[in-house]
Amino acid sequence: MVPLVADFALLLWLFLRGKNIALFNPKGYIAQQQYTLMLWVVYVLLMIGIPSLVLFYYIAWKYRETSPKAVVTLHHRRSKALVPVMWIIPSIFGLIIAGYLIPATHKLAPQKEIEASVDSMRIQVISLRWKWLFLYPEEGVASVNFVQIPENRPVTFEMTADEAPMGSFWIPNLGGQLYTMTKHVNRLNLMAETRGDYPGSTPEITGPGFTGQKFTARVSSQAEFDSWVSATESSGVVLSMDEYEGLVEPSQNNPKAFYAGYDEDLYATVIAKYNQPGTGHIHTEAKTEEESDEGHSHTH
Repeated sequence: MVPLVADFALLLWLFLRGKNIALFNPKGYIAQQQYTLMLWVVYVLLMIGIPSLVLFYYIAWKYRETSPKAVVTLHHRRSKALVPVMWIIPSIFGLIIAGYLIPATHKLAPQKEIEASVDSMRIQVISLRWKWLFLYPEEGVASVNFVQIPENRPVTFEMTADEAPMGSFWIPNLGGQLYTMTKHVNRLNLMAETRGDYPGSTPEITGPGFTGQKFTARVSSQAEFDSWVSATESSGVVLSMDEYEGLVEPSQNNPKAFYAGYDEDLYATVIAKYNQPGTGHIHTEAKTEEESDEGHSHTH
């Protein structure tokens, strides 16, 4: 048994070596806290699991069929304490885990801002088919399938969707996922602690372009972030409302794109369009005279 476990562990190590397994490679404050909680729960469960496995194999060995010391007793007295003990021990461990995880979970709630010595920044995210649009309200720039943030600075991602099914915004190395939905704004607070490029995506299957709906999250120093903003501003390419209407159209495997500016009402317009009567994923067209006479309406 031990050699098999050792061989499996070695094989797993060789297979995962050099790969970015986000679960075991936290690069942000939230991800690190989640990783610590996960390890703590695993340790507590091992405190139950290891003695249980040892006891299981001990009993199986001691009372094996070929054991000369095994005694079969057809009539034995039932223990009244056995069942309560079997329930009390795991219940105690369950209460310990719950008592630790419940306050920790509230502390790491996505909507809760992260305390830091520097001011947080805000990035507005619009989930499209099948691409991601990032708007920087303070800096006035925008990007597609690329987001850059400074290290050790809290970031509030304000997320919504436009002409797209519900998806999830997820940068595994930095923290957990949160849904994007039309008409709604969800807020996810993250803070990166290590520079580098990290993959972002949606784990929700959102149609034929799902596999290509990925983006790069770049963590840099504040100076490098400011340089990137300046370089983007100097590009001169502006995301007009007309160009945005083209961006909303479904497309797959979209390249990165950068914009020196955009309509300041763009994000509010996206939210407001789904708060109007008769708007949403299903748009009702005006009835033709023939349809009105027949009493039918046409939707698409």
